[in-house]
Amino acid sequence: MEAYVPVLIYLGVAAAVPLLITALIEGMARRRRPRRDDPQKYLSYESGYPTPSMPGRIPVKFYLLAMLFVVFDVEAVAFYPWAVNLRDLGAFGLWEVAAFVLVLAIGYAYVWKRGGFQWK
Repeated sequence: MEAYVPVLIYLGVAAAVPLLITALIEGMARRRRPRRDDPQKYLSYESGYPTPSMPGRIPVKFYLLAMLFVVFDVEAVAFYPWAVNLRDLGAFGLWEVAAFVLVLAIGYAYVWKRGGFQWK
């Protein structure tokens, strides 16, 4: 059990330092912040300009399109490690990435056929 004492001390310090730094910065920020509230601060902000509040709810289609973008963008990032290790992987790596691209293409075609990329 004595072997774990340095690890516990390290974990305690590793947890305490960020908390202390955050508390210090938060305290300094509270002392230096402006004391008056500006009504402009509470307006919606988009593309660098304050915008009026949007009446009603944001369509779900917006979120679906954003999620599709994130999914396909993250999948594209998976090609980087494959490209770096292509010579080491050989033919096996080529077939693995071909299967990956095939699954990705099937998903892309499915979303396209269902009209997931259409903005109406």
